[in-house]
Amino acid sequence: MERSPSHSRSSSLNSHSPSVQSNTNSTRYMLAGMNNNSSGLDPPTLPMAPARAPSAPPPPAPAPPSWTPRASPAPSPSTTSPPSSPPSPAAASASARRGGGRDAFKANEARMPGEGDDDYDGVDPGRKGGRRLRWNRFKWILFVANLLFSIYSLAGLISTLLVYFNAWTHADIIRVGNQTELIISTVAAALGVLTSVIGWAGILLNNRAFLAVYSFLLWICFALLVTPGYITYKKRTFNLEGKVNAQWSRDLGLDGRLRIQNQLHCCGYFNPFIEATVSQTCYARSLLPGCKAPYIEFERVVLKRWYIIVFGLGMMPKAYRLNMNSMAVIMDNYANQLAEQYGNDVASEVMSRSRSNLQLDAMPTVGYNK
Repeated sequence: MERSPSHSRSSSLNSHSPSVQSNTNSTRYMLAGMNNNSSGLDPPTLPMAPARAPSAPPPPAPAPPSWTPRASPAPSPSTTSPPSSPPSPAAASASARRGGGRDAFKANEARMPGEGDDDYDGVDPGRKGGRRLRWNRFKWILFVANLLFSIYSLAGLISTLLVYFNAWTHADIIRVGNQTELIISTVAAALGVLTSVIGWAGILLNNRAFLAVYSFLLWICFALLVTPGYITYKKRTFNLEGKVNAQWSRDLGLDGRLRIQNQLHCCGYFNPFIEATVSQTCYARSLLPGCKAPYIEFERVVLKRWYIIVFGLGMMPKAYRLNMNSMAVIMDNYANQLAEQYGNDVASEVMSRSRSNLQLDAMPTVGYNK
């Protein structure tokens, strides 16, 4: 039996209808799955991407522990206390923990000092609040002492530099005849200026490190300042004439003698024929006097001023000063010891020489005992 073309076309369509319906059902399943995933936090999957494993469900929340409240005993009247008042803002800020010290190196600690922090070692010009700090009596004494020390050191440094620059009258004689004292005084004054600057840093900044270095350098300055004073006092007091004689003949040399002759307008030591340096004004028939008397007088004045500036005038207590009477007692005891050992003739000769060298001819004499 033959079928018509229309009948065959309808039968073919009917045969393919189940496949179309199955595809439709599968597409709906995918859309339903995508709709379900869109409500969650997972991103939507691409159509051609491999399937992802389903995420594990979150663990269930733990059940709260079952417990029954226990009745607390009523407080007795003797243990009850009135409710404490809340702290004031000033007390709360004072009790607040500040940074600094070893705690600053811990985790989550402040690295910078806070406002009104007492641990801050230095000067904070913008510091506000809290008690205003004031200098005590000892701080003012240290301030005044360092001020006087600064003025003293600066004046000494300027004076020594003016000697080197030949600003003073007869400054060239000091550079020749008192070279050792001048060098030590210059070093002492320069170190004194440096020490005073370190002292100002320690005083004004309240820095203990600067104050420690300042106190150490003060001892060195003291030693350097005392040294030229002792040298000049010893040189002037004990046999200045003998020291000047040895200096002229051994230490000065031709150039040193010439410079002193030009400054003092003299020629030779005693006269132009004895230890003189020939120049345009100093020669054999020169009428200029010798340099011994003016040079000794100049040294006597300069050395006295020098040790007075270092030690001060009248600083030695009167009980420890030597006078003519105390010197007479000392030399009398010494002469008695010589007379006991060597006889009266030797003691008299030694004492006469000592009187002439020390210029003690006016000192009273005492008879020597055997």
